[in-house]
Amino acid sequence: MPWAALLVPLAACAVLAAFRDSVANTNAALGLVLVVVAFAATGRRLAGVLAALSCGVWFDFFLTEPYQRLTIDDPADVETAVLLLVVGVAVTEIALWGRRQQARASERAGYLGGIVTAARTVADGVSTDGLVGAVERQIVEVLGIDACRFDPGTAPSPPARPRLHGDGTVTRDGRPVDVERDGLPVDDVTELLVEHGGVVHGRYLLTSSTRVCRPDLDRRLVAATLAGQVGAALTGPRPTT
Repeated sequence: MPWAALLVPLAACAVLAAFRDSVANTNAALGLVLVVVAFAATGRRLAGVLAALSCGVWFDFFLTEPYQRLTIDDPADVETAVLLLVVGVAVTEIALWGRRQQARASERAGYLGGIVTAARTVADGVSTDGLVGAVERQIVEVLGIDACRFDPGTAPSPPARPRLHGDGTVTRDGRPVDVERDGLPVDDVTELLVEHGGVVHGRYLLTSSTRVCRPDLDRRLVAATLAGQVGAALTGPRPTT
């Protein structure tokens, strides 16, 4: 792809050079912007930036006087070349931003689907064992951690143990943890209480020991909501098989 981003603008400018007497440089520059857009649409910043740089160089070489030299005499052509480069890079960034937004929207839809599935499981009276296991897997996926295990114990936890709260914040020994900067603690499990109506039914123990995981607030809120669904399921008498 990087080689194509360099060579396609070269070929396009070489073709446009055959019509430079009849095609204004501004129109040629607009055509080259389409080339940059095509590479930017791949979602690779390097490809888009290389295409923009290549278009700027070969526009100068083939389409501005003196021809076949990397020199521009006409101030208007200088402006066109600079704008071509700036617009090309800007288009690349806009395309990448759009792809990121699309990916985030897809992620949010997936999170919502997981919450809806858990809520439906609670409403349908599916076994708590099945729900607990399903939420374990969903939490691992949402937070990007190594493992998640349900501990049904209700005894108080060690005071220094990290905890993910229902509002998405994380504390350790009573002090807030900046998860998006420092990540979830890797030297201890992080607990997520499973509770409903003020009654604690256990906790999920979250492990992220092999790498630093930095789930954003939305992901942490989804994990807390899923744990809350389990808490609701464990509040009343339900089948366990």
